[in-house]
Order: sequence, then structure tokens, then C-alpha cells
Amino acid sequence: MSDNKQPVPAKADSAPVKPQSSAGEIDAFIRQARTLAASATGVGRLILSLDATMSRQPTWDLANALQGEMFDAVGKVGSLSVQLVYFRGLGECRSSDFVTDTNALKQLMTGIECRSGNTQIGKVLAHALKATAKAKVNALVYIGDAMEENLDDLADKAASLGLHGVPVFVFQEGHDSGAEKSFKEIARLSKGAWFRFDRRAAATLAGLLSAVAMFATGGLKALEARGSPGDRLLIEHLRGGGS
Repeated sequence: MSDNKQPVPAKADSAPVKPQSSAGEIDAFIRQARTLAASATGVGRLILSLDATMSRQPTWDLANALQGEMFDAVGKVGSLSVQLVYFRGLGECRSSDFVTDTNALKQLMTGIECRSGNTQIGKVLAHALKATAKAKVNALVYIGDAMEENLDDLADKAASLGLHGVPVFVFQEGHDSGAEKSFKEIARLSKGAWFRFDRRAAATLAGLLSAVAMFATGGLKALEARGSPGDRLLIEHLRGGGS
């Protein structure tokens, strides 16, 4: 992956994203995500990676709303450093710096427009390996709906991430069976977990994203101590009990 850095805006006052979900679902998400502010301990580094190709446009607003609110809650703790990585178009793959200013990160995320192109998951995994070689990365979150690359190449990189203690938590939009098989293999080899990114279950998704952030800051012990439904579900998957 290239070192082309996307500057993170200093101004945090951006227009709010209108989530494509019911008010009840989003309210439930916010209640769960905010519990992180009173629970997380330690210092962690997390890479949030996004497929920004054109096929994801229909659910992009919802994804931004969920991710932004969750990292706003993490930001109140001040114990998690997050880097945004995304790909789109013809070979464009960019990364921000690691930041704790989640308002600026949220503004950057909401400013991304989807563009046609093929997936570049291999670049994301290679970037995570390079980043953790410089300073420990505790987790990689990947959100996407397709896989158009050589699975053996991705599997090799995923296994290397597992050996370096960087689990990949894959959230899949849609039901592409080929992508699902590949995503589950990436999660398995990296000792992470695979989940469905389902707009109909926003509260469950929010709890899982919050649990991943908790894991990045305090590991399994932190998940067990808090014990929310999302924490328990993530623990089950990490221990091989999930689908």
C-alpha cells in the first residue's frame, strides 16, 4: 500500500448524516455505544478499513452513522487511537494518520464518496502488517460487500496478521456467498471474527462494533468484565463458537 495520506480535517463541525434506519434502532445503538465511555481501559490502536467502491453506495450513510457514533463514544475515553483506511476507484487506496480526535475522523469518513472500482483488500491487509511492524496494532475492522481478488494471497496476509496478533473483524454487507466464504477465511486465519453488517439489526451491530473497540483497548479480559450482549457475542466468535 502506498503512503499516500489523506489529511484529517481539523474542523469537526460537519453536517449530520441522516441514518437510513428507524429512530428506535439508532437510539438503541447510541445507548449501547455510550456504555463504552465508562468501561474501557488501556490504550489500543485500531485500523478501520472501508470498501468505498460504488456497490456500497446504498448503505453508505448508515455505515457512516453507526461508525461515527461508536467512535465518538470511544473518543470520550481517550484510550483508543484509530486509523481510517479506504479504497475506491482505479487503484486508489488511502489512509489517515492514527488519531484520537474522533470528531475529525468522523468528518473525514462522512466526506468520502463511493467510486466505481475493484476491491483492494490485499492492500488493506498488507498495510496493517506494515503498520503493526512499526507500532502494535490491536485490531483491524474491515467493512465491505465483495471480494474480487486471489483468495490465496489474502489468506497468506491474514495468517501473517494472526501471527502478529492483529485479528481481523470482518463485517459483511449483503449476502454474496463467494465474499462470505473469503471473509470468513480471513477472519479465521487472523484469529478474528466474521459478522453480517445488517441494517435491520442496528442495535446488535452497534454492540459488536463497541465490543471490538473494547477488545482493542483491553483484550478479552475487558470484554468479560463489561459483559454486554455484544461483548458476549464477540467472545463466542473469538473462541470458535460463532458461525
